[in-house]
Amino acid sequence: LPLKKNYIVAAEPYDPPTRKNHTMPDSESSDYEANRNIAMEDEQAKMMKKQKQKHTRKRQCRDDAPNAALMVSNIEKKSSDRKSSNEIISHRRPFMNDTGKTPKKRGKSSITDSSDDDDNPSKRHTREKKSKKSKKRKKKQTKHNPHSSCEEDSNNSKKTKMDHNVDRTMKQGIQLTQKEVDEKVISSSAIEFYPEEVKHLQLQKNEKNAMLVEKSDVVVEKQVKQVDKINNVTLLLFYQYVEPPWDETQFQTALKFVTDQGNKRQITGRMRVAREGLNCTLTGPRDGIRAWCSALRKFDGGRPRIDPETGEKLTEFAKTEFKLTDDLPPKQRFPKLHAFEVVELVNYGLAGTRAPEIGSYGGTHLEPEDYHKKMCEKDTVIIDVRNHYEANIGRFDPPEGGAKMIDPMMRKSTEFPVWLDNPETKEMLKGKQVLMYCTGGVRCERASALLKQKMETEEDTKALGIKGVYQLQGGIDKYFKKFPEGGLWRGKNYVFDKRFAHAPPAVEAVDRTKKVLHKDNGDIEVVTKSFAVRNIAADQVMGKCEACEKPWDMYRGKRRCPTCGVPSLVCRECIEADQAGIRKLGKAVRCDLCVAEDIRNKRELKERDEKKMKEYEKKLRQKLENNYVPPIQRKHAMTRKPKPNPERITRLFLKNMCAKQMDESKLLEFLQPAKVTHIQWLTDRNTGRFYGSAFIEVKSAEDAGSVLALDGLIILGRKIQIKFQRADEKDIWPIPNTKVSS
Repeated sequence: LPLKKNYIVAAEPYDPPTRKNHTMPDSESSDYEANRNIAMEDEQAKMMKKQKQKHTRKRQCRDDAPNAALMVSNIEKKSSDRKSSNEIISHRRPFMNDTGKTPKKRGKSSITDSSDDDDNPSKRHTREKKSKKSKKRKKKQTKHNPHSSCEEDSNNSKKTKMDHNVDRTMKQGIQLTQKEVDEKVISSSAIEFYPEEVKHLQLQKNEKNAMLVEKSDVVVEKQVKQVDKINNVTLLLFYQYVEPPWDETQFQTALKFVTDQGNKRQITGRMRVAREGLNCTLTGPRDGIRAWCSALRKFDGGRPRIDPETGEKLTEFAKTEFKLTDDLPPKQRFPKLHAFEVVELVNYGLAGTRAPEIGSYGGTHLEPEDYHKKMCEKDTVIIDVRNHYEANIGRFDPPEGGAKMIDPMMRKSTEFPVWLDNPETKEMLKGKQVLMYCTGGVRCERASALLKQKMETEEDTKALGIKGVYQLQGGIDKYFKKFPEGGLWRGKNYVFDKRFAHAPPAVEAVDRTKKVLHKDNGDIEVVTKSFAVRNIAADQVMGKCEACEKPWDMYRGKRRCPTCGVPSLVCRECIEADQAGIRKLGKAVRCDLCVAEDIRNKRELKERDEKKMKEYEKKLRQKLENNYVPPIQRKHAMTRKPKPNPERITRLFLKNMCAKQMDESKLLEFLQPAKVTHIQWLTDRNTGRFYGSAFIEVKSAEDAGSVLALDGLIILGRKIQIKFQRADEKDIWPIPNTKVSS
């Protein structure tokens, strides 16, 4: 049994003797002393190990302090760590030896352990001198940082050098010397063009938020994690189409890979994942974002391939361009990571076989400098592929004698194919070279491919004599990185992240300086020496409030147009008046597009859009004839796997459909992309009403297998049942007058 201090094991009860009068037989004395010494040594070793671990944690927390300035000074404080360690050790609770006294420390005596030297005048003078210096140092530290703890005493002597290092870091744009992933990573800093004074204030704000005010290890760990969110928020924009599209297995592999890698590196944001590729807007730590890009660059998409010429491994994202913006404030970080499974990266209604191949028909990509020159050329038109509410607050403004701007006036991207097929649009493109642009470049990919496909396959479009189709590489985001003063841009760029809208970086720096330093425009010209000339035109307000019509360009709040549902551009005063009940924003306050088109309710807009879409599909069906494929609007149309059909049956029986709502158009939409040729609606003999069952004939056995894969799905609130039904030899099939009309 383990022996406790001053106790022995006895065969009968007795009072434990004191140390002064305790005696034991000589034969047992040596064994007892040996056991007691071993127990005490083990106890002392455990205590020393525990104290060493505690000291290591405190030292690590101090070294990883979330103060940006301390992070810089840690590079040069290696020599002070030893002194700091000795000071921390001197504050530990000493253990007791066998005599009940504290053992003397080896080496230099500590301030706290000098009771034995009170009679020595020289040592007493030395202690008083050290004590005065320590109090002076602590007073200086408290004045500079009232939340500092005793573990940070060793850093106080380096405050002057730390401030110098902070200033030097800010001059470098708050970017540490870290190697980029590759040349396809286009990065910039959100505060690159801020004046030094504003940068310093921003750094102080981050430092204050990241200050450690608790000594608890749990609190320290939480705050250290919070520091990464404050000081290293980076925004990533990128997209990538893959051709040929992924099959179901490859798609699930890609979806799992990007989600797992994002969660592993604390990435947040939105990812649109389709069989045709990725379209992402993400935020995260600076190093985590770059590591995620590097991992994605090596991902083979679930279908590894080897280049026959070079023998190197081919990856889906080898040529992907990643656009990064560093040093964003923490409030612009997405809270979670969401991966959305979609049919198209951009919803043009061109999924599946309707989608023009980008590799075959895609437009010519121009870098921002070349695109800038193209906008100044004659016989050129520029198509803004974005929605109208985006173009309403900012757009390109070519010089006089240069290109002509065209706004398709779209509320959503599905309207673009219809607009491109209009005779008025074709007349505007006749004999011109066509430029396209959007926010990040993804919308131009399919739009330019659609126009070039029409130029090669449709006679009326071929006769227009279009001189070329070009698109802005990297979109407006990359243009701002190359032209920070705005170039030919006017207004603000609407974005789908937490910035909502932003001006070119240099212009944004001027606005920020006005708000922080409260300076006039004349003073800002002197402060912001990061760029030579301020672009006044890029800073002008392009939009106006839908309620009071005063100049306004910030989309705020959740209000949307009551007729079409796009975001409402309403100023702050009108929103506050509406919330206070002074002046309500009724249905009469509509977007400028609804006002211009005199659309007063949702019903009018829906009827007009359906009419345009039917006319477009009718023209397309006449042109393509047997190659026509209806638009795919349901996700399962892309994801389902056809069932085996070894007997090559093309007739199927459907039952349990909704008798009140089911009609031909809804059924065809549900069964796509299978091509249905005939439908026999089964009706009641007495009443003649449809009761939810039908026979259908499809074009091929593969289409029949695709339809059978829908068995058990819910449509219009009912679980549909489908099975093969071979026609009887005695029956006439298909029955006359059952051919599909559309």
